[in-house]
Amino acid sequence: MNPTASAPSGPFPSLFAGWRAAGTRSPGGWSSLLQALLLASLVSFGLRAQDANRGFDRANRLYEQGKYSEAAAVYEEILATGKSSATLYYNLGNAWFKAGRLGQAILSYRRAEWLAPRDPDIRANLRFARSAVPANAAPAPPLWERAVTRFTVNEWTSLSAVLFWCWLGLLGVGQWRPALRLSLSRYTLIAGLVWLGSATGLALAWQDRYSAVTAVVVTREAILRHGPLDESPSLQTLQDGQELSVVDRKGNWLQITGAARGRGWLRQDQVTLLTP
Repeated sequence: MNPTASAPSGPFPSLFAGWRAAGTRSPGGWSSLLQALLLASLVSFGLRAQDANRGFDRANRLYEQGKYSEAAAVYEEILATGKSSATLYYNLGNAWFKAGRLGQAILSYRRAEWLAPRDPDIRANLRFARSAVPANAAPAPPLWERAVTRFTVNEWTSLSAVLFWCWLGLLGVGQWRPALRLSLSRYTLIAGLVWLGSATGLALAWQDRYSAVTAVVVTREAILRHGPLDESPSLQTLQDGQELSVVDRKGNWLQITGAARGRGWLRQDQVTLLTP
């Protein structure tokens, strides 16, 4: 099914397929004790993986049976065990979307996008879910922002590290062999500029992931108010799935921007924060 044509597609195959516990033969002494402990750890890991795999398959069956809320609850249980992947978040987003929970679906798709930013199905389903929330309509982000978010923070970090060592290596060769310094100067300059660009990309990606705090409305209606009190006059009613930027907090209230009426205050129980 084409996600952009109708609705988010169904779940992926089991993400835990292939995980197996390993065993080993143990001689005597301390080595035997250490290997026994290692074996127990591996067996425990394997059992947890099998449990997660069974849960994942059960959630997929519930999804295929049209029991979307139940499927989402099982996917959430797997996440609560510490297992996470783009596939799992993608499936969770599909289940929440089918259950009519746009805010939860958008949260799940965005978390999946963090882990697999170039996956076309994730990006298509996120666009589709956002299009179902008219209040989310906004101009396309600038080209630099789209470029930065095409890579994960880890990918930017690795790229920057490799480019830095290439630049440093060229500088070192120039110091070691002065006769080559002039011929290498152009390459050294290019390598330095490319590294600087990648470092800038890393800084922007880090800010987008860890500094900016996004709140997504997860209730049918959320009242945006002038102040952080239930008695404060209301500014507007926000819809399930609206994405907003958090700028301040007071107790159980969040000050947000991004709504049509500008800055206001929301109760925290009406939104979920998109955090790593």
